[in-house]
Parts: sequence; structure tokens; C-alpha cells
Amino acid sequence: MNLLKKLCVTAIFFTGISLSSSGQIALTIEINGLRNNWGQVLVELSDAKNVGVKGVSHTIRNNQCVIVIEGLNRGKYGLKYFHDENNNSKFDMNWIGIPLEGYGFSNNAKGIFRPPAYEKTLFELKHSMTIKCYISYILN
Repeated sequence: MNLLKKLCVTAIFFTGISLSSSGQIALTIEINGLRNNWGQVLVELSDAKNVGVKGVSHTIRNNQCVIVIEGLNRGKYGLKYFHDENNNSKFDMNWIGIPLEGYGFSNNAKGIFRPPAYEKTLFELKHSMTIKCYISYILN
């Protein structure tokens, strides 16, 4: 009987390990500094090779947006996001390419006259976690 208990506990333990390593990780993305509550925030999560994994949109409350993406695997990821103030699902720019809407990247990475190198946006996802991001606006 004691051996049976040990086998059951071992089976439960290994089942738990396989579940956590096969996509049971949640990523919470907290985007702060939005200038208003208009529209929505669009986020694209990509893997280490910059291949899109998940795209989501979410509403804004109190100049903040919190998005939870579940079912992820361990690995390296990067994300980019923008504040779609007019709800047209496009990242609006003026005629010379200056962003009219707020945007940002994981690790709060910045680029000069272009997006940052993708490697600067990568973060390691080993377990469920929360990342804090701050949006940038170029034009008011």
C-alpha cells in the first residue's frame, strides 16, 4: 500500500512538471503612462526569432492597460505595442513618418529614429510573471 501511494505521488508530481513545461505559463503585461482612456492598446508578442506568437487588444482604464496572455511556453519573447486612440487598428503616423500615437517595446527598449534592435526587447519567460512597460508619445 505504501508503494502505491509513492507511485501516485510521483505520477502527480511528473504530471505537474509536464503541464508547466508545455504551455501553462501566463504573462501579465502592465502598460502605464497612457495619455487618455480612448481607444485600445494593441500588443504583438513574438518569439526569440521575431515570429508572431500572439496578438491581442485591450481597453484602457485609469490611463493604464493590463493584458494577460496565458498558455505560453518557456523561452525568450519580445513585444511591441501601441495606443490605438482612434480605434482604427492601425499605427497612425504623419506624412513624414512620425508616430501620432503612443508606442513601446518590452524592456522599455528605445531606438533612435527607428524601432530598437529586436534583441534589446527580448526577455526570458521561465514562469508566470508580470512585466511593466511605459508608453512613449512623440507628438501631443
